[in-house]
Amino acid sequence: MTTDYPRAMPTVFVLPFPAIDPVLVTVGPFAVRWYALAYIAGLLIGWWVVARMADTSPAPTGATAAATVDTAAEGPRRLTRALVDDFLLWATLGVILGGRIGYVAFYNPAHYATHPLEILAVWQGGMSFHGGLAGVIAAIVLFCRRKGLPIFALGDPIALVAPIGLFFGRIANFINGELYGRVSDVPWAMVFPRGGDMPRHPSQLYEAGLEGIVLFIVLLALVRFARARERPGLLTGAFIAGYGVARVVAEMFREPDPQLGFLAFGTTMGQVLSLPLIVAGLWLVARACRTAPR
Repeated sequence: MTTDYPRAMPTVFVLPFPAIDPVLVTVGPFAVRWYALAYIAGLLIGWWVVARMADTSPAPTGATAAATVDTAAEGPRRLTRALVDDFLLWATLGVILGGRIGYVAFYNPAHYATHPLEILAVWQGGMSFHGGLAGVIAAIVLFCRRKGLPIFALGDPIALVAPIGLFFGRIANFINGELYGRVSDVPWAMVFPRGGDMPRHPSQLYEAGLEGIVLFIVLLALVRFARARERPGLLTGAFIAGYGVARVVAEMFREPDPQLGFLAFGTTMGQVLSLPLIVAGLWLVARACRTAPR
């Protein structure tokens, strides 16, 4: 389905796009890109925060402590710094493999069916958050089963720090001039190098604000005021539902992928993939709220 956009009204308030080189530094044949640094920063900062949470997590007491002793042979019942350190590699693989496979499957399957070797060319771009989320969820489930750890003991801290990685990722999208917004005449519209000569919404910054800053503040508020760390699944559900809502809203300003365009009823692939997240997240939140804090 194709849609003809109305041409934006001329405006003197069009902001120049900051021409930042996507490559931070080149050493011989190797190039260090802002996009790669965004992934590294998100993973390392998230690892540090989760490790601090593990250090401050309360030790089991009373009946819970007895259960811990009884199940000691099966594995730990709470998160420890050593487990966080072990999971970092699992999270990295989940993000990269899941993100790439998701992009191939959801956004450009026809192209990669005829050019399968390009699937390995991750440096050319093409990552899907929804695929990365699926990859991290799979990594969490497999890791927890292997270590005998309750899934939300790891899943909730990961959900809390996920907006940090999203924020850096969207800033990297902006630096690359990719995933730009639809044509607009708002005063802060920009002309992107890859987006033609019409001013557009800087939708990457909208997503950085919604998926990164706003969602992180909401999750922190749940920790502070709703005792979220004592309600397994609450942070996970809130993150999943919150991201789904933020993505649906942001997609209203973002240019859809050219190979897909608009889908049924004017929706985009990002919105279609986010709707199940909202439903699943709200179910987890309701389930966690029915559980007494512990």
